[in-house]
Amino acid sequence: MYILTITAEYRSPGEAEAVYSAVSPDDDDYVTSYLEGSTVRFEISAENAGSMRSAMDDVLACVKVAEATLGIVSGSAADLDGDALREG
Repeated sequence: MYILTITAEYRSPGEAEAVYSAVSPDDDDYVTSYLEGSTVRFEISAENAGSMRSAMDDVLACVKVAEATLGIVSGSAADLDGDALREG
């Protein structure tokens, strides 16, 4: 079993809550989301490395869309999908 924790920190608890509210309905058997002040934490579990990568990509894509929709990220974003290219 593989387990990965992704932590996303925001400027305010309100921003964190908005992202959490947008992304947490997509929680499935493989991911659990937690809201902790201005931080959203995602705990992902998978049976193998390939499934982990798929789950991680899915979570990060959902976060990216939520942030873009909410106007939280401006300009180029960090490399969210691990392909060494900046997003945006």
